Amino acid sequence: MTAPPSPSSPPASPSSSVARPDPEAAPGSAADRDAPSAPHAVQPLIRVDDDPAALPRDQWNALLAASAWPSPFMKLEYLEAMHASGSAVASKGWQAQFLSVWDGDTLIAACPAYLKGHSYGEYVFDWAWADAYERHGLAYYPKLLVAVPFTPVPGSRLLARDEAARAWLVKALRALTARSELSSVHVLFGDEQDQRALTGDDWLARQQVQFHWTGDGEPRAFADYLATLQREKRKKIQQERRKVAEAGIRFETLRGAAITTADWDFFYECYTLTYLAHRNKPYLTRDFFARMATDMPEHWLMFVARDDQGERVAASLVAIDESQRAAYGRYWGSTRYIPHLHFDACYYQPLAWCLENGWRRFEGGAQGEHKMARGLMPVATHSAHWLAHPQFREAVADFLQREGEAMDEYIDELERHQPFKTSGG
Repeated sequence: MTAPPSPSSPPASPSSSVARPDPEAAPGSAADRDAPSAPHAVQPLIRVDDDPAALPRDQWNALLAASAWPSPFMKLEYLEAMHASGSAVASKGWQAQFLSVWDGDTLIAACPAYLKGHSYGEYVFDWAWADAYERHGLAYYPKLLVAVPFTPVPGSRLLARDEAARAWLVKALRALTARSELSSVHVLFGDEQDQRALTGDDWLARQQVQFHWTGDGEPRAFADYLATLQREKRKKIQQERRKVAEAGIRFETLRGAAITTADWDFFYECYTLTYLAHRNKPYLTRDFFARMATDMPEHWLMFVARDDQGERVAASLVAIDESQRAAYGRYWGSTRYIPHLHFDACYYQPLAWCLENGWRRFEGGAQGEHKMARGLMPVATHSAHWLAHPQFREAVADFLQREGEAMDEYIDELERHQPFKTSGG
C-alpha cells in the first residue's frame, strides 16, 4: 500500500438545503434521481445542514436515546463540539453534511455525515481503495462518510423513529452521493439495525475487531477479577501494577464537575505529547475539551497519576455512559516515561473502577491484541460501504469477502486463547 495522500478539503456547500420529492416528476428527472421512493404515503422532507448546531438537540438526542446502541459520542452536543471547536471542519477535510428526515416539524431520522477529502481519523482503512482509484485516473475523494470524527466506538449511526424513517435516511444518503457525483458512501461502526438497513442494494459489509471487557453488573474488587485470569496473566498484571506503585505513582480519580480547568489543561498537555511523540498534530483542539467540560461533564472520568512529590505525571480520559453502564477508554499521555504506567492508566485503573461500581462494559479502543492479556475479549465491529463505480464495487466486494473470512478465523483463533482460566488456576 502506498503512503496516504495529504489531507485535502472537499468543495464548499450551502449551509443548508432541503428537498421534498416531487411525485409528479417524470422518471429520470432531477427530482426523481435525487429523491428516494416513499415508504410512507406522505413524503417527508429531506434536509442537509453543514452545521450540526442547526438541528434541534432535544429531538436528535431523543432519537439517540431510543436507538438500539446509544453512546455519548452520538449526542448532538458532542458532534456540535467537534464542529464549533474547529476539530472536524471543512478546512481539515471534514465538511459537515448532516442528513435529516422530517415529518412536519418532527425529526424522524438523522445521521452525522461528512464530505471527506481524505481518510484520516476514521479507523476503517480504505487508503488502498483510494490508491487504486488514483492509479486508474479516477477520483476517490471527496467521499461521503457517516461516522463520529476520530471516534472508533461502535453504536447507532442511523438514528430513526422507525424502520420506514431509517429507509428514507439510507436512500437519502444514496441520493446525496449521486447528486454530488461522489465516489462512495461509508457508514462506520454501526449497530445491528444499521447493518440490516444497509443490506442489499449493492451495499458491502465489512468487519473488524476490537477488544472489550464485559461484566455481569455486580460490583467486585479488582483482586477478585484477577483471580479469574490464568496464573501467568494474573502475575504479569500484578507485577506491572507493583512496579508502577514502587515508582511512587498514585492515582486520583476525577469525575464530572470534579474535573477542574487545571485538570483539563494538564490532560490536554499530556494528550498533545502523545501525538507529538509520533510526530503528529493532535486531532482535537483544547476548545473541544472545554466544550465537553461545559456541555457534557457527566460523561467524563479522568485518572491523574502523581509521583511521590505530588507532581502530576500522566492522565487518561475515559468517556462514561451511566444509562448503559459503559465506559470507553479514549485518550492518554504522560510528561515522563515510567514503565507500565500506560497499562495502569489506560486499562487497570478504568477496569478497576468499572468493577467496583458494577458497570457492564469497558471498551479499550481500536486494535491491540495486547488487551486480551488484560481480560478484554475480541468483539466484531461493522461498517457498510457503497461504491458508485460498478467495476470497483465488484473488486472491493471480492476483497471484503476474503477479508471477512480471514477476520472470522482471526476472531475464532483469539477466542481459543482467552486469558480466563477454565478450571484450577
